[in-house]
Amino acid sequence: MTPGILITSLIFMAISMLISYRLKSKFREYSGVPTSSGLTGKQIAEKMLKDNGIYDVQVISVDGFLSDHYNPANKTVNLSPEVYSGANVAAAAVAAHECGHAVQHARAYAWLNLRSRLVPAVQFSSGIVQWVLLIGILMINVFPALLLGGIILFAVTTLFALITLPVEFDASNRALAWLNNTSLMRPEEHSKAKDALWWAAMTYVVAAIASVATLIQYIMIYLSGSRRD
Repeated sequence: MTPGILITSLIFMAISMLISYRLKSKFREYSGVPTSSGLTGKQIAEKMLKDNGIYDVQVISVDGFLSDHYNPANKTVNLSPEVYSGANVAAAAVAAHECGHAVQHARAYAWLNLRSRLVPAVQFSSGIVQWVLLIGILMINVFPALLLGGIILFAVTTLFALITLPVEFDASNRALAWLNNTSLMRPEEHSKAKDALWWAAMTYVVAAIASVATLIQYIMIYLSGSRRD
């Protein structure tokens, strides 16, 4: 890893840690704000699915803090214990967001479909990309094609990070629109739910920007090595 890439990684790591800290802080804050509906995250999720005509998705509880996610493979909305049982703004926002992904899946949302098709390639590239890049930099003067291969692999993960952005923002927009239309939250509660989801989205934004910045630096290293040749 070159000094420039190391510095970039450290900068974005620090930013990511700050965003993550802020997200957890917001989640804990809004976990203390009960919703006027009194519904738990599980009940919120089940109602949103039903209101969208989705009856083949199961809402289950999984271990972990903020481990919430939608699994399109087995059609499950997986909620962390705090969200699954919580009857508060944070739980409602997160549960509705994950159901937003289920709605995307049911409606064949283009960006979600594209991201799903990239998963196998990302899983393959993420397992070897760092080694290929490292060896490629060390051997750039004798075998520049190896670094180019690493850049292509890294570009796949960068593309995945970029495609994730519209997927996450759209899921939040669907969640907030549904929460508003169903009148399950008072305006002040809805504002807090929007704030919580905004901070969650920022974690993906930072990850995408960091990936793009790092990719550019690898490309510059490759071009610099090619010019020397």
